[in-house]
Amino acid sequence: MIFTHKAASPPDKDGTEKSPVKYNYADTIWCTYIVSVIAASIAEMFTYPLDLTKTRLQIQGEGGTILKTKYRGMLATAGGIIREEGILKLWQGITPALYRHCVYSGVRIVAYDAMRTKLRGDKELTLWQSAVAGVGAGMVAQWLASPADLVKVQIQMEGKRRLLGQEPRVHGTHHAFREIVKRGGIPGLWKGSIPNVQRAALVNLGDLTTYDVAKRFVMKKTGLPDSHLVHIIASMCAGFAAAAMGTPADVIKTRVMNQPTDLSGKGLLYKGSVDCLQKTVSREGFFALYKGFLPVWIRLGPWALIFWVSFEHIRATLGATGY
Repeated sequence: MIFTHKAASPPDKDGTEKSPVKYNYADTIWCTYIVSVIAASIAEMFTYPLDLTKTRLQIQGEGGTILKTKYRGMLATAGGIIREEGILKLWQGITPALYRHCVYSGVRIVAYDAMRTKLRGDKELTLWQSAVAGVGAGMVAQWLASPADLVKVQIQMEGKRRLLGQEPRVHGTHHAFREIVKRGGIPGLWKGSIPNVQRAALVNLGDLTTYDVAKRFVMKKTGLPDSHLVHIIASMCAGFAAAAMGTPADVIKTRVMNQPTDLSGKGLLYKGSVDCLQKTVSREGFFALYKGFLPVWIRLGPWALIFWVSFEHIRATLGATGY
């Protein structure tokens, strides 16, 4: 099914009218944006429990906080959440996560497409051009979506705070937004945005760039058409690369965003991402930066698979060209 519009064409010099030019709505920026948000929402709903588990793991062992826990592994952490808080708590914070994708996923996909088109011109896209486009698209998208990410992280930790007898900081998505603005003003919504943007740059370098390069490589070397099999292979490569490159920045981002703040919104544990990096490594060792790597990988693998297959399938159904 192809959504097209027959635009009127100017007549030739001899007065005869040219055949109408077909305009494919499925290839427009707005349609690509909407499809990417839908595909990301599908992937988020299926894999969100792993994101919650990952966040809880990354807080473990954090010096100076009240959020210490006896759980040390991914399965034990997930099992503890189900046993002590209920299975539905595995989706705690899903609302701001979906809000985030309304901005983040749409912007990163259309921005990457625009950047790679601009960089390659009439030639084949090179690896460095794809890398620049991936990093740039990730940074722009994440900076715009950072407030929703901040709210998501804080809501994810509320269940554990209640179990420890601590007063809840927030009671829902809208309340969290109000409290953040109350404490730190509008700029407070971008607390942790620097490590957040750094993480997004690395994750999208792994995800967007790897998917794009792997997809073209597989099609070129195997002769396979632009099909679900190619999408699955490329998305599996993208998921692993994104997890490997983004986990350290993700740990720093989570700790900076989750730390308690004073009345002015200033962090009480870390001065910034560099300070958090130094304290984490000095207190817990280098591999503390890879806390939660397994659930990150397990989540990003299926997330990338579901997202890219859904994205490509919806576009193909609408009659769009291959991404």
